[in-house]
Amino acid sequence: MNTKTETKKAHNPFVRIVKRERLPFRVRIWFYVIAIFFGLLVTSTLVILSSSKDKNYMDFFAAMFSGAFGSERRFWIFVQDFSLLLGVSIALLPVFKMRFWNLGGNGQILIGAMVATIVMFYWGGKMPDPVLWILMFILASNAAAVWAVIPAIFRVFFKTNESLFTLMLNYIAMVLVKFLISFWYPTGSGAMKTIEVGGLPSLGEGKMGIALMCFTVVTIITVAVIIHLVYSKRGYEIAVIGESEKTAKYIGINVKWRTILTAFMSGAICGVVGVLLSGLINHTVSTTMDANMGFTGIMVDWLSRFDPSAIAPVAFLITLLNKGIGQVNTEFGFASQATNSVITGLIYFFVISVTFYTRYKVRFRSDIEEKMKKVTTPITNFFKRIFSRKKKEEVK
Repeated sequence: MNTKTETKKAHNPFVRIVKRERLPFRVRIWFYVIAIFFGLLVTSTLVILSSSKDKNYMDFFAAMFSGAFGSERRFWIFVQDFSLLLGVSIALLPVFKMRFWNLGGNGQILIGAMVATIVMFYWGGKMPDPVLWILMFILASNAAAVWAVIPAIFRVFFKTNESLFTLMLNYIAMVLVKFLISFWYPTGSGAMKTIEVGGLPSLGEGKMGIALMCFTVVTIITVAVIIHLVYSKRGYEIAVIGESEKTAKYIGINVKWRTILTAFMSGAICGVVGVLLSGLINHTVSTTMDANMGFTGIMVDWLSRFDPSAIAPVAFLITLLNKGIGQVNTEFGFASQATNSVITGLIYFFVISVTFYTRYKVRFRSDIEEKMKKVTTPITNFFKRIFSRKKKEEVK
């Protein structure tokens, strides 16, 4: 009898990972809220203990809020950065949904910014501004789209790895921008002067106008992409290809053509972000202009589980963390900027851990689960009785 029991236990592991059924949206939201709360609690504790200044938890959260919304200028910079990150995230979403891993967002942004700068440099002041703006968007978005299509073509026809291909194109884009700057300004400084003519119009004065313009453009693109993915036939085809290319081919979807077109759309939107950076915000181009938004956009898409409705909240959260942690770093007296990465990394760790538990659950061996139920059932029943009493009192 003992031998049979031991054999059964050997075939039934102590713990295993089981895939969950899709949780309701409100339940997933609560998972993330709890993860963010504990992430902030742990990071604030570490920051307070590590700081040489006499600070407390209220100071930490006040600095977080101040970093994003502490002044009118900070608020509009927050709106601007949130809009740009949302634009990159929504650009990468369609290709990710079809399991085309585009890691070249940074390069596509740089190509768009470079072409927009070329248009301003050579034709600024030589044609009507509205014509120049239209030309800037058309040429920059198409150039970035072609940059994204190159690895897509190699993927569908030659079965190359698009992750490595798009990643390497980032560095080629940086070299092209560096060459362009050295060609225009052969001084060896590697910097380019601000272009005074041909810039895009803003929707107001100062940072407010720039932020509102970014927000308006990106909102229009975001709504269009969500409608395309959720309600159009093409969006359905993208989802089917992402689930199974064999199924897509079986039901008559042209997988190669759809992959190329989706990569084109993804690159074009990244190019628009490049136009906003070059033509609206900076009026120049540099090799660091992308600010690694391509990689941050990948994180936004993964944390949102490629759900179009969750892209904006996740982009908002990541922008808030980036801005807030920078202010915490200043007020708590940390000289090294690496502190920012450590703090945000810890919070991301909690959020990513919760993402795992929203998709999978941990199951113990049956005899262990029986013992755990004996402990947890009385506690669960206790809370059920409390909540049932509250509901009865509310009804009365």
